[in-house]
Amino acid sequence: MSFIKNTWYAAMWSQNLPEDGMVHTTVIGELLVLYRDMNGLPVVLQDRCPHRFAPLHLGKLCAQKSRIQCGYHGLEFDNSGLCVHNPHSETIPSMAKVRAFKAVERHSLIWVWMGDSEPLENAIPDFSLFSEVGTNRISRRESIELEVNYQLMTDNLLDLSHVSFLHDGVLGHAGMVRGEITVEQDGSTLHVKRSSPNVAPPGMFDLLYKRNGLPVDFWADMRWNAPACMLNNAGVCQPGSDRSAGISLLGAHILTPISEFRTMYHFAAARFDENVRRNADDERFIFEQVSNLRRYAFEEQDEPMVLAQQTAQIAAGGLGVLKPVLLNIDAGPMRARRLLEELRQIADSSESEDA
Repeated sequence: MSFIKNTWYAAMWSQNLPEDGMVHTTVIGELLVLYRDMNGLPVVLQDRCPHRFAPLHLGKLCAQKSRIQCGYHGLEFDNSGLCVHNPHSETIPSMAKVRAFKAVERHSLIWVWMGDSEPLENAIPDFSLFSEVGTNRISRRESIELEVNYQLMTDNLLDLSHVSFLHDGVLGHAGMVRGEITVEQDGSTLHVKRSSPNVAPPGMFDLLYKRNGLPVDFWADMRWNAPACMLNNAGVCQPGSDRSAGISLLGAHILTPISEFRTMYHFAAARFDENVRRNADDERFIFEQVSNLRRYAFEEQDEPMVLAQQTAQIAAGGLGVLKPVLLNIDAGPMRARRLLEELRQIADSSESEDA
């Protein structure tokens, strides 16, 4: 499976990259080692010593974090990936270097540019609301590894009609099945919107709102940016009233492909409900419950279903072999797939010209 390289991928939440020490991960098949330099800025190198291909994360940081030492034979590489010390000889082979990747820390995430072209920092999707610290409005920032293809999980997130069945009682119910769906495109940004007026509140939103089970207007507006960065603005308000009078839950759903059949799923939620006041202890307790419910939905409901879907396609010959019957609820996922394919063709054409 080919991945788009000249784009930003979220490697991890900033909180998971310590001031001292290294973290290793894999993005689109590339083994990476991440650490912070003496100024606290993220450094991302290929996690493979060019000598015997030992993972660099098994070594150590030295020279005030300006170098990483291979734990196997002691070669030292600077933050640009160049070998600057060979303990066995005064000579350093010209090929003794590892690739360095451009990395920036933004919106509480470490982003890595995986391509060879000049990085476009303004191309990082806006998740700035998750940068807040010391507030009850932000849930736990979490990541889970899924054994599924990232595009299948993207389809799942852009078609929220499934919440009435797969997440019945928590994120949806039978009364929301016939929601109104609209798809809007703004350049390369896609908005998939779903609304259900005058319905019983889904369990999680009843917990966040008035906890009385009375009818509400429900909405879920999902923003998509390639390859698979999504922000969902979902909420409820009294029927017929302005949304600002209700509550909104903004959910980050950021998928980073590890390989064709493995995906790192970064997620968090931010609450906006200026008209609903509770004491601080109640706020923390409720949002902790929300965090638990969301993680349960992803791990125990979404992943098993998408994994089973993936298994069925592999058994038939592989992803893309079977042609699905399309319904009106597929408008968002299909539009995103077309946009992604257009970007992939542009990338392939550019690489061919460079060759």
